[in-house]
Amino acid sequence: MLGGSMRQRYFGAYAQYLLKFLQAYAAEGAPVQALTVQNEVDTDQDGRMPACIWPQEYEIGFVKGYLGPLLRRNGLSTRIWILDHNYNLWGRASSELDDTGLRKFCSEVAFHGYAGTPEMMSKVHEAHPDAQLYWTEGGPDYRSPDYLTDWVNWGRTFTAALRNWCRSITGWNLALDEKGRPNIGPFSCGGIVTIHSQTKEITRSGQYWALAHFSRAVRRGATRFESLSTLAEVDHIAFENPDEQKVLVVTNSGPARTITLQQARQSANLALAPDSVTTLVWS
Repeated sequence: MLGGSMRQRYFGAYAQYLLKFLQAYAAEGAPVQALTVQNEVDTDQDGRMPACIWPQEYEIGFVKGYLGPLLRRNGLSTRIWILDHNYNLWGRASSELDDTGLRKFCSEVAFHGYAGTPEMMSKVHEAHPDAQLYWTEGGPDYRSPDYLTDWVNWGRTFTAALRNWCRSITGWNLALDEKGRPNIGPFSCGGIVTIHSQTKEITRSGQYWALAHFSRAVRRGATRFESLSTLAEVDHIAFENPDEQKVLVVTNSGPARTITLQQARQSANLALAPDSVTTLVWS
């Protein structure tokens, strides 16, 4: 529970534990779409919170020899996502996907953004174009002076993840109180929203507002299409929804400016406020 590493003799018991967890949730009407072998398999958090190290070959062996076959035998469609750790472990993820036994049960990778760069995820895509990538953790510090207003930071973070082949964004944590609780670890985590423990007042973080620019306009099943710019302080990403509606999210981390948008023979000027995120939707 507090540090160390996973041992092979417990693989069967751990797989059964996860199966029972999934079955219990499904019985309550909440089937689980996907799970990871463990949060952050390459660290034991120095014994400061529930975590343990999974060597690369152990994660491969667990997925292909225990968890994958067990879920399949019990008729569960829950997907397995490997790694669930930082960009800089892209080589480990790619090597695990090289294993043909693992690929019978898994073709998905979950990434965190605490170390390395988002472009490292594209290396996994280049090696395994059919693999599905997901961004599964990142959140604000409730003590930070810009907790309420750091939407530009998150707009840039989400744009970079999605431009490097991630299919979804998951924030961490969804809702905490004004002191970042409940919290079983040593980190000063803030929620996407803060719910005051006494007044029940809800406060929305900068991450919440950045997420809103994507989630309110980009529909499930949307396809990203390429967008280009020469402005270093302007991050951008474009999508086409299943109904052919177009969406452009622009994050301006600099001063106020006016930019020109061009698609084929159509063009329009767009005024960007300083330190802002802007979403455009058109048909």
